[in-house]
Amino acid sequence: MIQLKENWLTEGIIDFEYKKYILKAYFQQVEKSFRKVELYPVLAELIGHYQNLKILKEEKKYFQQNFPQSLSVIDIEKFQLIYEELIKDDSVMSELEDIIDYALPLFHQTLKEGKEIYEFVEEQCELIPIGLIPLYLKEGYFMISQPTQKVTPVFRYEVTVFESAKEKLRGIHTHFVQNFQIGLGQTFEQVKIKLARQFKELPNPAVFLIDTKQCFPCQSTVVPVAKRMLVRYVSAA
Repeated sequence: MIQLKENWLTEGIIDFEYKKYILKAYFQQVEKSFRKVELYPVLAELIGHYQNLKILKEEKKYFQQNFPQSLSVIDIEKFQLIYEELIKDDSVMSELEDIIDYALPLFHQTLKEGKEIYEFVEEQCELIPIGLIPLYLKEGYFMISQPTQKVTPVFRYEVTVFESAKEKLRGIHTHFVQNFQIGLGQTFEQVKIKLARQFKELPNPAVFLIDTKQCFPCQSTVVPVAKRMLVRYVSAA
């Protein structure tokens, strides 16, 4: 997967045709990921690039403050460096505006496609509590069961809360624990008991099953969707 650098707009040659070439190569890779229903990290990167372009479009002061500057004069007597801002070049500003106006609709349309894929995947996923639900839900485990998959991966999660200037925000940290085989000799409930015995710091853990109707890429698609579903569930509780 070709990644688009965060500073792709101002890095290197500022030329409309050159930036179109870079964007074309990037969106071709995004399309390949979407065809394989691989949502992350592609979707998160698209959102970041789109938001950055909107900020640049709406707040042109960014250019005066952050655009690269060229050294024009060194005043040895006063030990001062006098810079000439490249932003004063009207042709450069015009080129940047053309690139932004070209790129914004592309990112918007691609994000729309990514959102539709995400919503489809989420519709195919069901969050099922395993056993009795404890009062403490901020830490626990979730399992992923997909058709035709022989093993069920188990992940540990921790929901964190932090406050911004306007609201409380929730994030979630996860890490892989191990794979289990579910069948006649081992049920989801028995896996929950094994987890409680193995990790004694959570003697009565919250355990959830993410059951998918179709098979999707686990790490790049199902895990991110599961994380969002868990945050919503814990927040509502």
